[in-house]
Amino acid sequence: TRAFYEQFNNTASLEGDDLTDVGGVIVVGAGPVGFISALGLAREGIPVTVIEAEDRINDSPRAAVYLPTTLRILDRLGILEDAQAAGVYNTDLQMMVAETGTRCRLNRAEIEGDIHDYAYQLHFGQDMLARIVQRHLLALPDTEVRFNTRLTAIAQDAGSVTATVATPGSEERLHCDWLIGADGGRSGVRQALGLSFDGFTWPDRFVATNIWYDEFEEHGFAPANFYIDPRDWAVIAVIGRGNLWRVTYGEKPGISEEEALRRIPERLGRILPGSGRYELSAASPYRLHERTCQTYRIGRVLLAGDAAHVCNPCGGLGLTGGIVDADVLTRALSAVIHGDIDATVLDRYSEERRRVFLEFTSPQASEFKRILGESDPERRRQDEEGVRLTCRDPEVARQAMAVPFRIEGNPIM
Repeated sequence: TRAFYEQFNNTASLEGDDLTDVGGVIVVGAGPVGFISALGLAREGIPVTVIEAEDRINDSPRAAVYLPTTLRILDRLGILEDAQAAGVYNTDLQMMVAETGTRCRLNRAEIEGDIHDYAYQLHFGQDMLARIVQRHLLALPDTEVRFNTRLTAIAQDAGSVTATVATPGSEERLHCDWLIGADGGRSGVRQALGLSFDGFTWPDRFVATNIWYDEFEEHGFAPANFYIDPRDWAVIAVIGRGNLWRVTYGEKPGISEEEALRRIPERLGRILPGSGRYELSAASPYRLHERTCQTYRIGRVLLAGDAAHVCNPCGGLGLTGGIVDADVLTRALSAVIHGDIDATVLDRYSEERRRVFLEFTSPQASEFKRILGESDPERRRQDEEGVRLTCRDPEVARQAMAVPFRIEGNPIM
């Protein structure tokens, strides 16, 4: 860690006509994690500038289910009511074994209703969440969002950070007190810091589709489903009113993105119940990774969400973990900026969030993925018995529903 600090403890020059002092915190990345980080800081009276390389919020199909852990954070930030208005309210999760017809349907309200106030899920696209948070952010003073602004370099000294950014037709340097990288799995911030992204890439490819289909409910599907099958496994969840559903499934290794798109009718034809007559709204093939970097803090630069760690999306733990990162980080950083706590708390942020990812988030997401598409008959039999046990034993069901709360980790302050 000391070597990293020494390598990037560069003098952030304040000279030159191209330098703009924005003060406060620059957040790189205009996704949910970046915007939630920015909103958490702005609500504490800290100036925030969000920069985003693209010209708008990314609306490709990605995460769409918000678990109780996330809902509690949205409530604390004052945006839960807007999220409820945008999303589909759901209490039911179903595990379905296609091979045998075994089904286990769990109801959060019945299992968790006496434990906490967020015994439900909300379903809607993460681009909608980003827009909600952006609206709340820009209603606060000293906030700005800059699209078409790509980070190209970082310099820092003991008291500030200078980010070099490329905008259409020009280059600019933005000077601030702190910088947060929340710019996704291909993070320019992480690359500018020279951090490796250790782990592995899954050989298969995921395909996320948004489809209009009105026959799921009549065939016994819940609003959220794990469809367990060695060939045609899928995660199926409603994401919008009027029967808009997300169907995410796996494609075989080595297949190109173009071929994956061409194969959508064939794959959905095997997965969908009933007539199979659907309308495709959007589709996004993508690769899966289980990776993280050595540290989430170098001096005054911090990482959160996919910029720090990525996992496969089975179980919805990736975005959940990123939003918890944003919440933990911004509360700690706000306390540091206000002088309430020493900056070493940010090292504890890095250590604890990395520990949670390595010890829980990534292994749990990998186990969900394994169960969904397990090819070994004996392990499938054992998994199915686990499904039956979850359905008949309230304590096992309660433990299963409590999984997302383990992402919160240990307190750092």
